[in-house]
Amino acid sequence: MRGADEQTGALFSYLSPEAMVPKDHPLRAIRPLVNAALARLSPDFARLYAPTGRASIAPEKLLRALLLQAFYSVRSERQLMEQLTYNMLFRWFVGLSMDAPVWDVTVFTKNRERLLEGDIARAFLRAILVAPAVKQLLSSEHFSVDGTLIEAWASMKSFRPKDGGGESPEPGRNGARNFRGERRSNETHASTTDPDARLYRKARGQASKLCYMGHLLMENRNGLVVDTETTHATGTAEREAAEAMVDDVPGCGRITLGADKAFDVAGHVAKLREMNVTPHVAQNTTNRASAIDGRTTRHPGYALSQRIRKRIEEAFGWIKVSGGLRKTRYRGLERVGWSFTFTAAAYNLIRIPKLLAT
Repeated sequence: MRGADEQTGALFSYLSPEAMVPKDHPLRAIRPLVNAALARLSPDFARLYAPTGRASIAPEKLLRALLLQAFYSVRSERQLMEQLTYNMLFRWFVGLSMDAPVWDVTVFTKNRERLLEGDIARAFLRAILVAPAVKQLLSSEHFSVDGTLIEAWASMKSFRPKDGGGESPEPGRNGARNFRGERRSNETHASTTDPDARLYRKARGQASKLCYMGHLLMENRNGLVVDTETTHATGTAEREAAEAMVDDVPGCGRITLGADKAFDVAGHVAKLREMNVTPHVAQNTTNRASAIDGRTTRHPGYALSQRIRKRIEEAFGWIKVSGGLRKTRYRGLERVGWSFTFTAAAYNLIRIPKLLAT
């Protein structure tokens, strides 16, 4: 017998969002890790908010919602709030009941400065890694480092001379501008849209773009991200960020650091050795002598580091494609850095449940 196509406009339901989520859904394994990390950050949240006054949206809910944005590649916070209105899975993960009102999208804007001030993204990344079960997955001796370009939220038309000169774009919406014959550099020009962005070309034959540079420090046992840095895009940024991240590694024992040919610079290699770091850096012998000699390459660990270090590209790929950071949605080094670190934490949360299950 064919059923009737009855349209149910309204109904009463006694089911909670918890009952609607499948038992084997991947977010079920992620949510306890998130809640435990947020519980560790409770003292940090308390310092960021006044003890009296009207209660705000809980920062824990804001961060869970931002994690969903990274997990499901939601393009904007406005679309995220739209999804949170009718998506029961999202409501369950954030901690909202079926009939709880969803906050306005401007709540993210108003709370972003507070989260930046407390460096919550970095604290959240570390709070995930200090969990007893997660610490067993991490190597404390072997690491890899690399950097990637993050395209800035600014057009090339905004890259104007600092002295206010230069040809103005044609009138009208998105007016054209002729750059032919104009010499432009970061010393003489700056973006009027995002002054922190820098003009950078990744390699010969490629286009110069306004961008930032994001850096990751990965432990080599399971390829989890243990630290991040975001810098201006310069020719020395990768090496400077590597030294800064290695300096923050806990412990006093010798560690190894795998890296590509861009790190094969004599001054950088010498600095790493002074920091009690064995530089497992790929040799760059193109028209020059490498700073890495047989003292390092003769050991089997060097070849192993060179093979494992390439896994850091998996993290960059997820952060830029699934996490949406191929082109940042924010302006300013501080905001871009916060977003990069938080998305790196989301990448770890995707991988940790699978590692714990093996």
